[in-house]
Amino acid sequence: MTKIIQVAVAIITKPNGEYLLASRPDGKGWAGWWEFPGGKIENNETSEQALTRELQEELGIMPTQVQPWVKRRYDYPATHDAEARTVLLHFYFVLSWQGKPKPLEGQALAWQHPQQLNVSPVLPANAPIMHALSLPDQYAISNAKEMGDVVFFNALQLQLQRGVKLIQVREKEMGRETLIDFTRRVLLLARPYGARVLINADVELAIEMGLDGVHLPSQNLLQLETKPNNLLVAASCHNAAELAHAQRLNLDFVTLSPVCETSSHSDAASLGWQTFAALVDEVTLPIYALGGMRTSDLPQALVNGARGIAMQRSVWAATAI
Repeated sequence: MTKIIQVAVAIITKPNGEYLLASRPDGKGWAGWWEFPGGKIENNETSEQALTRELQEELGIMPTQVQPWVKRRYDYPATHDAEARTVLLHFYFVLSWQGKPKPLEGQALAWQHPQQLNVSPVLPANAPIMHALSLPDQYAISNAKEMGDVVFFNALQLQLQRGVKLIQVREKEMGRETLIDFTRRVLLLARPYGARVLINADVELAIEMGLDGVHLPSQNLLQLETKPNNLLVAASCHNAAELAHAQRLNLDFVTLSPVCETSSHSDAASLGWQTFAALVDEVTLPIYALGGMRTSDLPQALVNGARGIAMQRSVWAATAI
């Protein structure tokens, strides 16, 4: 049986979204490759204890606010300077700390923006995590049908000011011309804030309007054989088969729902967090928890492996609790 090395990994994150990477020093396997700080969990330690110890030893900092996130297994092949090994990486967001990070083990350090990585090469196990970090932790879905256009666009302006960066236009009952006009208004508001806009189902319209991407309903996902080029492609998933298909297509992210009861799908059985976490463990795609979510559910979603939460109603509330 292959021995699995347990490793605690820190995603040390500034308020502006930048995270810290470190190069592996000379004398270690994969020397010169970039990775998140962290190290092996000893037999007498919890993963969080190991995280704290490693950050003190490697960087001279003491974490003060930590958020557990995903676990990822990776099988490293043998190289000229390292044996083959299997690792189980326990990722944590480190949101605050005492001290200033210093390279105490001869490594180089670099703060990186999730959408503009400028160091290489990066350890293979970290690549899917870095892709997930390029996505925000909230995914806002339009709801003008219930709210009315005036109220919706006021709410959109407010949430863009508050930092919403990923928006899906989902207005299935609009005619095409009305939808185009509506989407154009969303895009006009979103662009100055650097927010990305996807449209539900319509790949051709996404291309025609110069949108950032498309979000496919599950039935469209299962009919898709090749991921469209030059678009951010997401999909709605509700079970393991749909997630597996999205993984095979290498989609950029998916939603998984319904996690909790939701008024838009009141007849659908909710997954619950335990089932959600088990499904997330089977794929490496970034997944947003959808269904009855509020912003206060974000920590729960993260600890169960989600990249974040998707919301169609509570995100547009003035207080968004």
